[in-house]
Amino acid sequence: MSSSSLSRRAVVGAALSGAVVLATTGSAHAAGRPSMARSSGGPVPPPAPAPPTPVPPLNVPALRAAISDLEHPQLTAAQLRVSGSAGRWYGTAGVADRGTGREVHERDTFRIGSITKVFVATVVLQLAAERRLTLETPIQRHLPGLLPEGFPPITVLQLLNHTSGLPAEQGEPDLSTPEAIARHRYDRWTPRQLVALVSHGSVKFTPGTAQEYRGINYVLLALLIEQLTGRHYGAVIGSRILRPLGLRHTSVPGDDPRIHGPHVHGYMKMTDGSLLDITEFEQSDAWGEGEMISHTGDLDRFITALFSGELLPPRELERMFTLPPDDVRMVDGTPARYAAGLQTVTVNGITFWGKTGERYGYASAMVATRDQQRRAVFSFNPTHRDKTQLQVTLRIAEALTKA
Repeated sequence: MSSSSLSRRAVVGAALSGAVVLATTGSAHAAGRPSMARSSGGPVPPPAPAPPTPVPPLNVPALRAAISDLEHPQLTAAQLRVSGSAGRWYGTAGVADRGTGREVHERDTFRIGSITKVFVATVVLQLAAERRLTLETPIQRHLPGLLPEGFPPITVLQLLNHTSGLPAEQGEPDLSTPEAIARHRYDRWTPRQLVALVSHGSVKFTPGTAQEYRGINYVLLALLIEQLTGRHYGAVIGSRILRPLGLRHTSVPGDDPRIHGPHVHGYMKMTDGSLLDITEFEQSDAWGEGEMISHTGDLDRFITALFSGELLPPRELERMFTLPPDDVRMVDGTPARYAAGLQTVTVNGITFWGKTGERYGYASAMVATRDQQRRAVFSFNPTHRDKTQLQVTLRIAEALTKA
């Protein structure tokens, strides 16, 4: 597989977002955000949420310090854009290109990894609003023959909120060393090859009864978009989101392993301690769920439009803020934290909704309070892809939520 194994990406990504929850509140439900309760008559609306907690004034020294530490862990660059009704700030650290020494600029693009999923989820919910699909319909009806016949029905909503229970991937290459990762950086995968990695054995749990963050869910959703529209999912994102919002620096690269125009380079530390420029990388192993490129300005515009109701009607937008029922928990026993496309985290009493993303050499996040008092988009460039990345995320989270 080209840049990372799907299962390894899911493990690292889930650990990062989950650790933020545990390090700050211990529960994604702490702020009383919406979830759906069961009754004999089907889902019932949750109680009205409590009034939003006012965010503190911007602490610019803390924000600057959060991204300026390039040693814990080792980073080559970082940038942070804060916006919303409670104040704005933008800052950078490090260099976009170690070869030239060029500093990071707000026009620079970067790989956004799993933030891609929010774009895919938005399109799926748009199609649902247009009655071209229902979220309760099994994906097997739309994509017959793709999953094994022995699998139970898995609904579109269960893919959106990571409650599908699909098996772990099998047949991935060994990517246990940075040298192995570099050797596989130009491997090319098709979406059906990715699905084939989970087309064995039995599901991990009955769909809808537990939650496990899995990229393969969104590979299937991107295939669903293509089945319903007859167009490449990236072209659909372009026509429905990118062009209407003027997101000129956001793209779905397809088969192109390069990043064009001004961009931040990603680097990977090799066994001998040297840094390899890992920017050029075939992204087909992240097809449909983690391959997009953007910059902080475009992502801020996107989350602003999304939360403001520019992209979805109220009913479909509410799906993005609706967690599974309280008895549905992550497979590690912690509370569910993924809705239809967005994840939630509460830091120092402030609840954010959004999405994290990562690829080798890149880590990023796009989050906002639901009332948009505070929005934040950040990107940093770790030389190791492991749990040490959490240190940066926690520093930024603390700076965003403390006066």
